[in-house]
Amino acid sequence: MGTISVWSMLVSIIPYFLCIISFFILIEQITYIKKKKSSPGPTFILPFLGSVIQLIRNPTKYWEDQAKAAKESNIGFSSNYIIGRFIIFIQNSELSHKVFANVRPDAFHFVGNPFSKKLFGEHNLIFLSGQEHKDLRGRIAPNFTPKALSTYLSLQQNIILQHLTKWANLSIQNGNKPLALRFLCRDMNLETSQAVFVGPYLNEKSRETFDINYNIFNEGTLALPIDLPGFVFRKARLAVTLLVEILTKCVEQSKMKVQSGEEPVCLVDFWMQQLLKEIQESGSESHEVPHSSNIEVGGHLFDFLFAAQDASTSSLLWAVTLLEQNPDVLLKVRQEVSRIWSPKSGKIITAENLREMNYTEAVAREVMRYRAPATLVPHLSGEDFQLTESYTIPKGTMVFPSVFESSFQGFTEPEQFDPDRFSENRQEDQLYKRNFLVFGAGAHQCVGQRYALNHLVLFIAVFTSLLDFKRHRTDGCDDIVYVPTICPKDDCLVYLSKR
Repeated sequence: MGTISVWSMLVSIIPYFLCIISFFILIEQITYIKKKKSSPGPTFILPFLGSVIQLIRNPTKYWEDQAKAAKESNIGFSSNYIIGRFIIFIQNSELSHKVFANVRPDAFHFVGNPFSKKLFGEHNLIFLSGQEHKDLRGRIAPNFTPKALSTYLSLQQNIILQHLTKWANLSIQNGNKPLALRFLCRDMNLETSQAVFVGPYLNEKSRETFDINYNIFNEGTLALPIDLPGFVFRKARLAVTLLVEILTKCVEQSKMKVQSGEEPVCLVDFWMQQLLKEIQESGSESHEVPHSSNIEVGGHLFDFLFAAQDASTSSLLWAVTLLEQNPDVLLKVRQEVSRIWSPKSGKIITAENLREMNYTEAVAREVMRYRAPATLVPHLSGEDFQLTESYTIPKGTMVFPSVFESSFQGFTEPEQFDPDRFSENRQEDQLYKRNFLVFGAGAHQCVGQRYALNHLVLFIAVFTSLLDFKRHRTDGCDDIVYVPTICPKDDCLVYLSKR
């Protein structure tokens, strides 16, 4: 009898429960329409989830549809809804600049990833603004001086040479079957970043732990933000904590080495050299200098590594893909590089050599324009912001300026892969500078852009000199996929052989 009474009570409250749910769904829909106004985008949204299912299933099509809606409306942006968050996708370059130029507490907060604060922690450089952000960038700048960049070049080239030799041997071992370069490039870049950023301070055991946990973190950037035991996102968040701990120990060792008077051999050494100099000149204690604690520097080193890792992997893959598609471009690269450097010389490519490779650098820039690795730069609106005369972005909106879309605006025949657009004669990098947003714009423009460009030029020069390569062509192999930066759909399958 008691069971029947409980069941009857439950049945009786179901209509009330459904009414409450329906009420919240209605409020959510009305709120969405109110924020959307007349901007292009879906009229109705899936309750609570919005369009997250479409985004996860096919992110390429999802963002293409957003761009198409923005273009067709002629207002340069479109709207949508993802897991309780209203979003604005910006296709127009000038509107993107408007966002980049207003990163401050009362306008936009640069977040990098919709759930990055949970994943990266609040130490991240991208979350800072104003004077605090300016001060930290000032301390980071010495890490990318010509002297520092020249030091990194030998580290980069030695690792690239080792890995390319390994790739060629692997191809032979596999019976000359095609290799998927995405994972090979990722591993090469991870080792390069480790060598450049923390050099000798990672022992073999630490490297193995680092590699395992970085891959766990990478999976978390594409997972739903469910921060519960057993879920990928929670595992990724814990992996970040461990990675920062490893890098913090590297900072401690670097400080001791630099204090003993030894010359810098990697990025953290240049950083500690400048930091210790600042502390000495100010006559203050280390704890009185902002962003100087070992764990803070370790956190920022992780941010650098993430920024260098996946974007660089993307650019390397597209460089191989686009050079194979354009044999005339490949021939010109090989001719230029052979005049300056030969693998048989036993010498490394110096900073001076790199500056002479004008055409190869033009190719690298065009690769980045044509296939911008980080296609979107997420921001969060801290307050209502008037984007156009007729539209104000509501507070709390996730805003996505599209670097990818900007790269196809203004330039001469932008759909063509044409490195000559960056030549001395045409100078489209200057004429359409506001559309080349690969490294961002404004106060948060990438501080390591010269390092990233050097790495791509160096890879192109060494790869094309050492190896012959041919793509393994399948239907849709060059379609764009997000992982989370963009890469060819087939992970860039190529046949490799030594030249």
